[in-house]
Formats: sequence, structure tokens, C-alpha cells
Amino acid sequence: MYSAVRTMNKKIVVIGGGAAGMMAALSAAEQGAQVTLLEPNERLGKKLNITGKGRCNVTNNTDIEGLLANIPRNGKFLYSAFNRFNSADVMAFFEKLGVPLKTERGNRVFPVSDSAFDISAALERRLKALKVQVLRDRASALEIEDGAVCGVVGERGRYSAEAVVLATGGVSYPATGSTGDGHRMAAEAGHTVTPLQGSLVPLQGIIAAGIPCVRLQGLSLRNVSLTAFENDKKIYTDFGELLFTHFGVSGPLVLSASAHMRYFTKKPYRLEIDLKPALDEQQLDKRLLADFAKYANHDFQNGLDDLLPQKLIPVVIELSGIPGRQKVHDLTREQRQSLLRVLKHFPVEVSAPCPVTDAIVTSGGVKVGEVDPKTMESKLVKNLYFAGELLDTDAYTGGFNLQIAWATGRLAGQSAANEKE
Repeated sequence: MYSAVRTMNKKIVVIGGGAAGMMAALSAAEQGAQVTLLEPNERLGKKLNITGKGRCNVTNNTDIEGLLANIPRNGKFLYSAFNRFNSADVMAFFEKLGVPLKTERGNRVFPVSDSAFDISAALERRLKALKVQVLRDRASALEIEDGAVCGVVGERGRYSAEAVVLATGGVSYPATGSTGDGHRMAAEAGHTVTPLQGSLVPLQGIIAAGIPCVRLQGLSLRNVSLTAFENDKKIYTDFGELLFTHFGVSGPLVLSASAHMRYFTKKPYRLEIDLKPALDEQQLDKRLLADFAKYANHDFQNGLDDLLPQKLIPVVIELSGIPGRQKVHDLTREQRQSLLRVLKHFPVEVSAPCPVTDAIVTSGGVKVGEVDPKTMESKLVKNLYFAGELLDTDAYTGGFNLQIAWATGRLAGQSAANEKE
């Protein structure tokens, strides 16, 4: 069981009741601190409850090296936090709180119940047991005297504090309360905030010149392979599901690919979709020959019904350059090869990411060089700590972003509560 709460009444204010903030608050309270948690939403964990399509991908069941390999930005900064509270620790923590977990494909960890609410409810029960005071208030400013934080000004009152943990999240999903307040307060305290942009975000683009994505709007492709290129260099490939929208492409594969696209203002990006990844080119050619034998006397535009979704056929024909009214039995080997190329390398030219408000996580944030990785304390302001998405780190999909929230929240809360030497 959890160790008894120590008797020490250091006053700590945690700003933000998301994953990182709740973990920071209960971790500080376990050390015996008197903790106040400020959250403007009517309930805690609002964004947490919609993660993983409402199932909550709690963490990724891998080792520290596996975690760091999935964090493209400032992973090394998180080494100490992960060392103190790794994936196995996170899993043990929630199971002790009465939430059984399971590991799925790609080592993704979910509650057995498939309900994110079980995770947020377990955290809320723990906060209550530890007598953390949860107040519905929006923090508006930090009070700093002689280079140390000494309190927080909220819309409804002032809260004196011996330490403050800032865990307000990023600027994605503003409806969940992620408004950028934390970045503003960090900047007012003298911190550098690196440019904020979306990561794990839908992409805007076209299929090819004169072929907008809106022509395929609403078409969901399952069991396809997606490859992303930066300057014609392959930077990502995976298998799964994607969706065409009025502005471009979305869906799990696209969101994951977007996290690898870091330089939109400087470098061109494009995607290739393999519509038939289970077949190599030779096998697919055999399949085409079989279909073409069946539809030998039909127009080409009517010979692809067994192969592709109806909505996709006119676009594939256009990209192949084959006249739609040409008879199937008149197709040349070269024309068949051209069709094969389109099926294995269906193009999407990416123009830009969607706005950060459409993103799942925020890339950019408080510059990690100004934060002590061993404690999460500000190097500029004493007794000010940071946790979660507010920091300039972000990861790929698969439970890694929540692992960052849990580990940095744990470390910030424990460090804030412990008396300094």
C-alpha cells in the first residue's frame, strides 16, 4: 500500500487539473505538503477523458530507451523524470489505485474497461484521500518576490505558496481549457517560450495539381500503408487507417506522420499511400490481370469495381492518365504499370498542418534549458516548477505524451514538496 502521509505542511499550489497537474498535486500531498489545486473547468481531467478516443492510452509498456526513441523533441531532458517514474511505475500506480490495465498492439496500455473516466476518477479519489483542496479558479498571474515565487493570483482570490507547479497544458483543444495561460505566466516570469505549433495534427494539402482532397471527402481507407517524405527523404512509414477531408487528410496514420514534420516553413512534405500493402507489385499485377480478364469488354472506368472503393475510382483513373472510356482489353502493359504505380504510391502533396487548435498535442513550450531536469524547477525563479505539455517536449502517438505528463508531474510534485537542503 501507499506509505503514510508525512506530517509537513509546506504550502503548494498546483495550477492546472489535467494529467500532469493531478499527478503533481497528489505526489506533493504524499510527501506531506498542504496542496491547493486550481482548475477553472467544472471537472478535472477534461482532456484526459477524451484521449485515446475516450479509452485513455495511459502509457506505453516499454523501457526508458523505448520511451526516448518516441520523443523527437528534447527527449534527453526527460531522462531523469522517466528514471524516477517509468512506464512500469505508472502501470503499478494505477493498478494500485484499482484500475486494471491491459497492453495492446504497439505496447499501448489502456484500462481494461476501455474508459478514460476510470483513470481520472482514480486520480480524483487519490486527491480526496490526500486532502488536496481542489478549487474552481483560473490562475491569472504568479507572484514573485526576490527571485522566488510566493503566491498565485486567481480570478477569485489570492493563494500564498511556498512552491508553485505550473501544469496548464498546451494550446491544443482549447475547449478543454488549454488556453495558453501557462505559457503567458512562464514568459512573464522571464522564461523563453519556443514557438507553439500542433503536433499529432491533421494535414492540409491536395492529391495533385487540379485534384483537391475534397473530391474524396469522407472516404476512410483502412489497412493502407502511409509513407511521409521530407525533401524526398523517407521520414515515416506505418500501416493503418486514414481519412480524406475537405482540406486534406486526417486519421491515426496522418496524425502520427505529422509529428515527424517539423519544418513546414523550410521544407516540402508529401505523402504516399499504398492502397494495397498486402500485395507486392508482382502480386498486384497478377490481381489486375485477373480483374481485367473478367472485365475485358468493359470500359476501363468500369473495370476497377472489385479493386477500389467507388469514390476513389475516378481519381485513380485521372492520376493513371488512362482514358476512362478505353476498353479494358486494349490496355497496354505500360498503362497497366502506370495504374500499378498509382495504387502503390497514391500521392498527397502536403501544404501545411492544420491550426494548433486542431492538434492533439502542442509542440513547443517552456524552453527546457531553463528548467532543471532532475527536479523540474525553474532555473530562473526559485520554487517554481513545470510539468506536462507546457514544457517544450512532445512525442508520437502510443501513450508517450501521457507518460511525459505522469513522469514530469510526479517529479515536479515531489521536488516541490521536499524541503531544500
